[in-house]
Amino acid sequence: MTDLVLTEKQGQVLVVRINRPDRKNALTHAMYTALGDAVEQAHADADIRCVLFTGNDECFTAGNDLSDFAAGLPGDFEETPVGRFLFLLACANKPVVAAVNGPAVGIGTTMLLHCDLVFAGNNTRFQMPFANLGLCPEGGSSLLLPTWLGRVRAAELLMLGSAFTAEDADRLGLINRICDPADTETTALDACHKLAAQAPAAIRATKELLNRPTREQLKDTMLAEGEQFAERLKSPEAAEAFKAFMEKRKPDFSKFD
Repeated sequence: MTDLVLTEKQGQVLVVRINRPDRKNALTHAMYTALGDAVEQAHADADIRCVLFTGNDECFTAGNDLSDFAAGLPGDFEETPVGRFLFLLACANKPVVAAVNGPAVGIGTTMLLHCDLVFAGNNTRFQMPFANLGLCPEGGSSLLLPTWLGRVRAAELLMLGSAFTAEDADRLGLINRICDPADTETTALDACHKLAAQAPAAIRATKELLNRPTREQLKDTMLAEGEQFAERLKSPEAAEAFKAFMEKRKPDFSKFD
C-alpha cells in the first residue's frame, strides 16, 4: 500500500485517505492499485461494515495525474489499475461513503456516483472535464448521470465540462449534505458509524436492490467507456490537450475533424 493512499480502521469503518497534497491528490496507476486493494480489504474483512473515502480539508482529488496517463493505459481496461478500482467500487456490497472538499475533478466526481452517501464541503468544486481533455466519460457516468438527472443536464456536465459547486451538486441530487470543510469528514464518519451499527445483511440487501436496475447495463457501459477512454488517450486531440495543460494554455481543437 503506497503512502499516497492511507487506510485506517476506525471501529468497523475503513477510512481510505488520498494523501498526495503537494499534487492536489492527483491519482497515479500505483494509487489506483492501492485504492482497489482497500476495497478488496473491506470486502474480505467481516469486521469492516463501511468504507469512507476522503482527502483533506482543501482537496479530494484533482483527478488523474496526466503525466502518468499520457502514455496510455496498460492492457485491457478492466485489468488496469483504474479499471480494476472502478469495477470493485461499482460492485462493492458494503456501504461506501465519501467526504469531499475542494477539487473533485474527473474520477473525483464520477467515483462518487458509486458511493451510497456523499458529504461535500462548501468549498468543493466538482468537474468532469473529459471532453476538454480530448477524452470521454468514464466510471459509468454516461449511463448514471442521464438516468438520474436527465439527458440534457448530463450532456451539459459531460460535454461542456464546466466546474460546479456543492450547491449545484445538492440541487441536482448528487450529494447528501453541504458541510463546513472542517466538519465534512467528521459528518461523513458519523454517518459511517450509523451505517455500521445497522443490521449488516439488511444493509447489503438494500444496497443490492438499489443497484439492481442498472447493474448489468452499468457493467456494459463501463467496459465501453473504458475501451473508448483508452483509445482517446492515444488520440491527437488528447495529445494537444495534455500539451496545452503542461503549457498552461487553452487547447486548440480547430484543426481536428
